[in-house]
Amino acid sequence: MKTVLHKANTRGHFDHGWLRTSHTFSFADYYNPQRINFGALRVLNDDSIDPGTGFDFHPHKNMEIVSIPLSGALKHGDNMGNETVLHQGEIQVMSAGTGVVHSEHNASADKKTDFLQIWVIPDRMNVTPRYETARISNLIRRNEITTIVSPYPGTDRRLWIYQQAWFSIGELTKGSDHIYHFRSPHSFGVYIFVIEGTVVVEGQELQRRDGQGIYDTQTFGIKIKEDAKVLFIEVPAVE
Repeated sequence: MKTVLHKANTRGHFDHGWLRTSHTFSFADYYNPQRINFGALRVLNDDSIDPGTGFDFHPHKNMEIVSIPLSGALKHGDNMGNETVLHQGEIQVMSAGTGVVHSEHNASADKKTDFLQIWVIPDRMNVTPRYETARISNLIRRNEITTIVSPYPGTDRRLWIYQQAWFSIGELTKGSDHIYHFRSPHSFGVYIFVIEGTVVVEGQELQRRDGQGIYDTQTFGIKIKEDAKVLFIEVPAVE
């Protein structure tokens, strides 16, 4: 088993006035040659947007983009005609493919919106762009690690992307122990991101917004030191 640790305070932090953002991997004005990606996981941005502001229309191509609202109301619009407002407990997936133009704004006039935006390098290029949303709050069971995104279209109420990757969330209680089993023997590794709480993964303590990649194994243990919400992203290697 091998690991790579990214403590929360080592991320690239930027305050743009209307946007406060932390980049786990190199992105925009943050560049660290040691932190370009973890397998097919290319971007993990932790964003907080002021009321009534956001990202105006901008393009993407050949990337799987997953957005997970943590608080507030996230408004999405795109050139495919989609316009939605997402809240905590929901998730959106966009396959940029041959090209898409979209915007994301805080739909609230008086409360900030916090969300994670995650990019995964696809295994198919130049696909027809697509967009989906789903409610995941009714899927998640306390003290279980629940898959919310997979490579398989049509899976019961779960979203899918063009990559052999799995996103899972655990809402885990203090004092509980868990084992993560890789979904595929061909995966490169699993990236663990602690949204809230404190956990110990194979002896390494991870606190709020810490991240750790684990690879060269098929299972690992996680002990819950304080009530926690944890995101697991299992990805293949990329050339």
